[in-house]
Amino acid sequence: MLVRRAPPRMDAQRWHHAIVGGRGHRFAQPLTFTPYAAARPCSARCRFCSETLRPMHGGTMAARLRPAADYFATLEQALAAVRGIPMSWSLSGLEASDNEAWLLQLLETLSAEERRGAAINERVLYSNGAGLARARGDELIDALRRFGLSWIELSRHHPDPARNQAIMRFRPDEPIADVAGFAGTARRVSEALPLRLVCIVQRGGVEDADGVMEYLRWAEGLGATAVIFREFSRLDEVYRDTVTRRYIEGGRVTVERVLEACMAAAWWPSLVPVRMTEGYYFWNLVLRAPSGMEVVFETSDYGAMHDRHQTGDVYKLVFHANGNLCTGWEPDHGIIWRAARG
Repeated sequence: MLVRRAPPRMDAQRWHHAIVGGRGHRFAQPLTFTPYAAARPCSARCRFCSETLRPMHGGTMAARLRPAADYFATLEQALAAVRGIPMSWSLSGLEASDNEAWLLQLLETLSAEERRGAAINERVLYSNGAGLARARGDELIDALRRFGLSWIELSRHHPDPARNQAIMRFRPDEPIADVAGFAGTARRVSEALPLRLVCIVQRGGVEDADGVMEYLRWAEGLGATAVIFREFSRLDEVYRDTVTRRYIEGGRVTVERVLEACMAAAWWPSLVPVRMTEGYYFWNLVLRAPSGMEVVFETSDYGAMHDRHQTGDVYKLVFHANGNLCTGWEPDHGIIWRAARG
């Protein structure tokens, strides 16, 4: 079965028309809204982090911004500006759980917006788990459960802590870096919420059929409902030749290569095909393991993303720490609404 998340441009039922910031826009369905998490520098320094890629045209980096004292007041204004547009909460950016107070207030703000009539379909958190492994971790997990989180995507790129640390580079004294710290956190999460583990396939990490099977067995023991094996996003000429880009291109293992290796493995016939998904800049193959856990192989293309954004249609909403509501990840491009500040 093929699921087309990217709406055909002529399919009127897959688009929502609304006026935002005094101008009419066409919003893709489904649509996600991200209050970009930037309350503090990230607890990890993943070598492939897309937040450190530098566009040729320059501009402000979202990861360098920090929310001002009026952040939540301006977020409420932005939410009011798009109220009534069907969407999902997509909580990402840097690491949302790194600042516990910020995340708790964010959940309260979004919940209040839902009570005012926001049309919300799903609520997803993308996290490295750092804050969930610290002293207030149980408080955060309970808050996410009460928020009605649809699932959490927890990043971990190898079961071995040393190999994972070489990739994610957690800052000193982060409990999540340790294998026991991660395992305990993942199990607590899985008891409260649907848990999906995300593994970026790469040289030096998971890159072949044996690595995939080792990861799947480990994930099942942690209570994961799904594992996503994701390729580094495919980059276009928009990005400069930086350390991050060179790491991505040098360490890339294509999802096709991983799939080819897995299809030749003795255990492959035990996986049952479920669906293929075509997003507006990604595709994936979803299978089901004998345990019921979903196994996903996924890749994305930033060139395709940029092409979609340039059509003038809105496929994504990101509220940045500078008070700009944008149609993408750059805080001074694709602005459709600005906070009114005194």
